[in-house]
Amino acid sequence: MTRILTCLFLCVSLAVTPLYAQIRDIDLPQMGEPADNSMSPAQERILGKEVMAELYSYNYTVDDPELDDYVNTIGFKLAAYSATQPPPLTFFIVADDRINAFALPGGFIGFNAGILLAAANESEIAGVLGHEMAHVTQRHIARAEEDTKAANILTWAAVLAAILAGSVANPDLIIAGIGAGQAINQQRSVNYTRAHEQEADRVGIQTMAAAGFDPNGMATFFGRLEQQTRLYGSQVPELLLTHPLNTSRMAEARSRAAALPKSNYKDSPDFPIIQARTRVFAADLPSDAVDYFSGELAAGRNTPANNYGYAMSLSGLGRNADALTALKPALEQLPKQVNINLLKGRLELALNKQDTGLATLSNTLSMYPHYAPAIFAYADALITAGRPEQARQLLISRDQTLGKRMMTYNLLSQAARENGNIAEASYQMATYMFLRGDAGNAIAQIDAGLRWEKLNPQDRARLVAKRQEIRNSLPATWRPAKTLAFH
Repeated sequence: MTRILTCLFLCVSLAVTPLYAQIRDIDLPQMGEPADNSMSPAQERILGKEVMAELYSYNYTVDDPELDDYVNTIGFKLAAYSATQPPPLTFFIVADDRINAFALPGGFIGFNAGILLAAANESEIAGVLGHEMAHVTQRHIARAEEDTKAANILTWAAVLAAILAGSVANPDLIIAGIGAGQAINQQRSVNYTRAHEQEADRVGIQTMAAAGFDPNGMATFFGRLEQQTRLYGSQVPELLLTHPLNTSRMAEARSRAAALPKSNYKDSPDFPIIQARTRVFAADLPSDAVDYFSGELAAGRNTPANNYGYAMSLSGLGRNADALTALKPALEQLPKQVNINLLKGRLELALNKQDTGLATLSNTLSMYPHYAPAIFAYADALITAGRPEQARQLLISRDQTLGKRMMTYNLLSQAARENGNIAEASYQMATYMFLRGDAGNAIAQIDAGLRWEKLNPQDRARLVAKRQEIRNSLPATWRPAKTLAFH
């Protein structure tokens, strides 16, 4: 993991040179908020996409539709109640069990898997997301740059990479690094950062309350982190390194929450199930997760979440029959819980019970017709079962529900390939890669499709148009690498 993060830092730092050229060429009027004079919303979006492309390329995001949907559901509920209209938002989970969250330029909000494990309830999760969303709506990155008159987009990319890589051991040094060589006053910069944190707390708490969450969630979560710092000494949670915390700030958060109407918010039944799922993903080895959940059950904590986690971790060891047996108590207690039923269907398929597994996934989708992970699970199972056309019809019929989720294009590509339609497979996979910021390999996919001997004029025109769209997004000096992965 350390080597991957080091590579991430270096790659982002090296990648910002062509990025800066793209941003410099955007000629937009200097209008709107003062922050626009330093970094426009369009420039922020470009920078955020570049950093996201690096995260995707090193598989630093959690590629799990169920966890992704859970965090996005809370995130977009908060966005709907934001007093300031946010830009297009992208919530994503970082494959890191440390406790941290961050807002990138352009509306990209990262949420470490460790927060899902550390949170005591959904309001605490909403508190972290609300805080980060406030950094976006209040445009703190652009405002900090305008205020210090020191940082430029190039240095922001390097600093963001350092934050992501966990290589910055002190939040004060982040700001000091921005002003390196420009003789800015360090204390002034630190104070401005603290002001941003206080504003993000205030706006985030207001948004939480408006959305129906318990506004105390933010203060209780930070309080737990502060207690953890006292207990473990130097093992400070990453969230406190990038979001400095002090007594007055915690007191202010509690005071603001107390001034708001009392909330009767109750966690959804999904919360402990999602925590168990996260714990399995976060385990270094499947056996570690098996040991954890078997210990919980042996201690008498026979909850649906622990049975679900135990079953899922057993499946990770290939013990699918044992996993299906272990899942039964969870099914008996929560017979309609969506994640439990999806796991049941997958286990049945893994045991070569194809008809039973497909029926389970189909029934689950009938209960939750707008739940994207259920659509993906059933479509993937149909492709594996040799029914790619049915999978394709399922995916395109749920276009309104799925929107522009990247996995849709991945599955459409797989279905087309199984159908023998190489042109369509190339088009959909190119779209998937382009959305992940990998324009070079997206073009390679298009070129592979254009070489297909059965290509008809309509498909050729479609591929050529997509290729031009992708090429137009790249700098004029871009050239393909000597070797690119494609079909």
